[in-house]
Amino acid sequence: MRRLLLAWLASLALYGAAFAFLLQRPLSLGTVFDEVNARVARGASLMSPKLVIIAGSNGPYSHRCTVIAPALGLPCVNAGVATGIGVDYLFARWKALLRAGDVVYLPMELAQYTRGRAANRLGPDAAIMWRQDWATLAELPADRWLGAFFSSDLRGVLMSGVEMALAPLHAADQRAAVEGESDAEGDHVGHTAALAAANAAALASYRRVDPSAGEIARGYGADLIAEFVRWGTAHGVRVIGGLPTEFDDVALPPDTVAAVRAVYEANGGLFVVLPNLSRYPRAAFFDSPDHLNETWQIVHSQAVAGVLVPVVAPRSTSAAR
Repeated sequence: MRRLLLAWLASLALYGAAFAFLLQRPLSLGTVFDEVNARVARGASLMSPKLVIIAGSNGPYSHRCTVIAPALGLPCVNAGVATGIGVDYLFARWKALLRAGDVVYLPMELAQYTRGRAANRLGPDAAIMWRQDWATLAELPADRWLGAFFSSDLRGVLMSGVEMALAPLHAADQRAAVEGESDAEGDHVGHTAALAAANAAALASYRRVDPSAGEIARGYGADLIAEFVRWGTAHGVRVIGGLPTEFDDVALPPDTVAAVRAVYEANGGLFVVLPNLSRYPRAAFFDSPDHLNETWQIVHSQAVAGVLVPVVAPRSTSAAR
């Protein structure tokens, strides 16, 4: 029994060490980590007050700092990365950089409110933290340590081998030519309407069922967002919620909007909505309901700036004095 226990402990140690110090996925998880770091570095370079947009990919694809920032008179960083990245991980990275007077706009995807605890523990950020970001992992609850430790499997071993073999070849990344790329502010640019034409058939057939008001109210993700809103309120950071972009032929019940609003207003934050509830024709999108094409990204950003100015400008003006 003692030998069996020692063998088990040794295997766990070997597994943990392999994924912490040897195996890595530079072409997938490494790219995501680089994107997060680039946005954090941008945020660290900005003076307060500043605007930070945090969401999934809806943030950079459908919102544009270069449009919103001038309207608010604030420097801006678009910190959204991907829906699968845990919001608690993103919040932990940004809390250290946020100061009283800063504004955080959260046009979170609805799925981020309903994401469960287990899914949050085992998302891409879990493997990223175990391999590359123990500092942030140390700030998170114990269950996140367990999730990070057990976030990899045999598929992770195989993918690590493939990616580590390909990375030194410096193969040219062709994604920018077909889907655009990020600019210095973190905005996604170059995802033009012309490039979107290749996705028209997929967009036309795309079907998604949004979560109900009850699912949002009970969601673990909603709890994490609410905790961040309370943190912001306690530290003088204005946290403002908004709706993500979506097809205008997908119903958005009033009670769903009310459930999202409550996450912010019940915890000391603000919530703003556009007259069209951030709904646009399918032709306005690039490759998913979360991603407007570049033309409509600009249109939407102008509209978002319009609803943010009345609630942000008075305080940002006084803070600058």
